[in-house]
Amino acid sequence: MGTPPDHPRLSARLKIRRGGSFESFEVPFEQGQTVLDGLRWIRAQRDPSLAIRFSCINANACKECMMRVDGKTVYACTTRLVPGEMRLEPLPNKKLIKDLVTEIAPPDERLR
Repeated sequence: MGTPPDHPRLSARLKIRRGGSFESFEVPFEQGQTVLDGLRWIRAQRDPSLAIRFSCINANACKECMMRVDGKTVYACTTRLVPGEMRLEPLPNKKLIKDLVTEIAPPDERLR
């Protein structure tokens, strides 16, 4: 039995709106990963300055990772990563803080 042949590794390309333009990142793809897994990989391996919000200690109930993926409003923690290209944008109806982070607390609940 020889060495197994090399199989090309699948990847996902995340096109992330940052400021007024998009920046692309290649992310290794594994079945079952979420968009949030891909974003966390980017922060750990490619760009620690990427601003994202999540709080998964709350068992996917925090609602902090909401964003637009391919034009649909979704939770990054439950949306599956797919091979190929995915377009990520901040929520359009919320005040942009940075990258994919928008203001989520209602005005009367914000700290002053």
